[in-house]
Amino acid sequence: MADTQVEAALRERPMSPHLQIYSPLISMVMSIVHRITGAALFFGTLILAWWLAAAAIGPEAYAQFMSIADSLIGRLVLFGYTWALIHHMLGGLRHFIWDAGKGFNLGTVDLMAWGTLILSVSATLAIWFATFRMMGA
Repeated sequence: MADTQVEAALRERPMSPHLQIYSPLISMVMSIVHRITGAALFFGTLILAWWLAAAAIGPEAYAQFMSIADSLIGRLVLFGYTWALIHHMLGGLRHFIWDAGKGFNLGTVDLMAWGTLILSVSATLAIWFATFRMMGA
């Protein structure tokens, strides 16, 4: 093929719409967030393993871990881990429902996506509120 034919063929090819053309749908956003929370859980599990190892090693190692975990940054990371864990679990339940062949109409898809988001935030806040209440803070 001559260069002009290649150029003409490239001009005639349909272009796939760019992300700027698509309006973000809640189900699309929740799919992306589900993948991100899955990756975040990997790193959060390393923190969980560090906590368990510090507890097994002894009081000094545990105190060192707790000094980091009890800092503002540590609490923000643990709060994010809590939310990611709950959100990923609820997203997994949503996918389980789909695997059972249910919930495929658009209204139900959107309802489950919004429900995942609202329930994950609500449950995370409830867990942290109850934890601080038990600590007396």
